[in-house]
Formats: sequence, structure tokens, C-alpha cells
Amino acid sequence: MSKRDELIEKYAEDLRNDCEMEPDMDLLTKVTIGCGPSIYNADSSTVAGSDGDELRRIEDNFLKKKLGLPEGPELMGGIQAALTAYGRSNTNKYRAVVYYLLVKHFGKESVYA
Repeated sequence: MSKRDELIEKYAEDLRNDCEMEPDMDLLTKVTIGCGPSIYNADSSTVAGSDGDELRRIEDNFLKKKLGLPEGPELMGGIQAALTAYGRSNTNKYRAVVYYLLVKHFGKESVYA
């Protein structure tokens, strides 16, 4: 099993255990691949939910640029909903899982079709 496959399995377990949802493995794989090499770096592989600058980068670079969503307060609301679903007390919020939750929240699975 490759390192990426191991990480995808870890992300799937987080979705099952922390978010109480059964992941769409095809979509999770595509979202993980879309994260690129950041998944292999300890710092960039996670999201700091309390860092406003990082949350704005997710809004700008992922929600607006990657998913093509228009500017609006619902973007930050979606980020907050994803972080809440993942569990506020969970200190290791993996970027790929957060992005997966955002794709599902905004119904943008077609971006990865």
C-alpha cells in the first residue's frame, strides 16, 4: 500500500469516527490527490481551525478558486460547519478531510467528476 493510500484510509477513518459519515471513497481519493504534496507535510497536512488567516486562505484558494463559489458570508459559514462536523476539540483536522467536508457541504462533487 502506498503512503497516499495509507493516508486516504486514515482520512476515511476520521470521517467515519469523528464526523459519523461513511465516505465516498472515490471522491475522498480525488480530493486527497487534489491536495497535492501538502498531505505529506506535518504542518500543511492539517488545518488550524482557530487561525483566521488560514481559514481565509481556504476560502480564497479552495472555495472560490477550486470550487468556483461566489463571494459571500456562506463560505466562512461552510468552513465553520465543516470544522464543527470534524469536532472542535480534535486538534488534528486533516486538510483533505476538511476539503472533503466542504465539497459535500456545498454540493460541488461535480468539480471532481
